[in-house]
Amino acid sequence: MLNEFKTFIARGNVIDLAVGIIIGAAFTAIVNSLVADLINPIIGLVTGGIDFSNLFIDLSGTDPASLKAAKDAGAPVFAYGSFITAVINFLIIAWVVFMLVKAVNKLKAPAPVAAKGPTAEELLMQIRDELKAQR
Repeated sequence: MLNEFKTFIARGNVIDLAVGIIIGAAFTAIVNSLVADLINPIIGLVTGGIDFSNLFIDLSGTDPASLKAAKDAGAPVFAYGSFITAVINFLIIAWVVFMLVKAVNKLKAPAPVAAKGPTAEELLMQIRDELKAQR
């Protein structure tokens, strides 16, 4: 069983998958920062100061001042702002992955084969045939 596990783990696909997961985790942190620190403030500026991360519906009726205060108090909340942020994160990640796959596919695409002209032998045969036809 140990040898079978060694064979499995040594496959190139498993290593590639592990590297992809590690890079994906790091990329997710970058995208989260991009959304929270750059995109949401711009959206907030355009929409008159709306902060998506603090949008919620209090289900307890206590009317807390912020989402953090509601969570600290243990109040049940419907935090739809966090969902909006997650959707923005997903769309950015999906777009970047799409662009990456598109670039890789472009690199993998076979180079167009140039149209081949006639070989030297074919040209000589054409010349011969034309000379015969002229006689």
